[in-house]
Amino acid sequence: MTLYGIPNCNTVKKARDWLAEHLITVEFHDFKKHGLDEATSKNWLQQTEWSKLVNRRGLTWRGLSEERKLAIQDDASAVALMLEKTSVIKRPLLEQDGRLLHIGFDAAAYEKIFNLQ
Repeated sequence: MTLYGIPNCNTVKKARDWLAEHLITVEFHDFKKHGLDEATSKNWLQQTEWSKLVNRRGLTWRGLSEERKLAIQDDASAVALMLEKTSVIKRPLLEQDGRLLHIGFDAAAYEKIFNLQ
C-alpha cells in the first residue's frame, strides 16, 4: 500500500499521523523527491475523473495563468499538468496494487478502508 503526497502538506501529515496512530505501515511516495510517472497518472484517471485529482483550490493551481487553467479540459491536459507540477495533485492519495482507495484524508473513510469500525 502506498500513500502519495508531499511531506509538508497538512492533510498528508494528518493522514500519516492517523496511519501511525493505528499502527498501519504504508510506503510513502514523496512527489517532490520521486515525481510521478505517466503510467501511474493514467491508471488513476481510469479510476476517477481528472477534476477529482487536480486540486483547483491549492496554491499551485491559483498560481497558474488563466490561459493555462482554461486549457485543462480533459485527461491528457490534466496528465501533462500533473507530471509538470505534482503539487497540483490533490493529496494524499492512498493506493494498493494499482487501485486508488482514497483521495484526500478522512478518518471515517480510512476506518472503513482498514476495517477499524
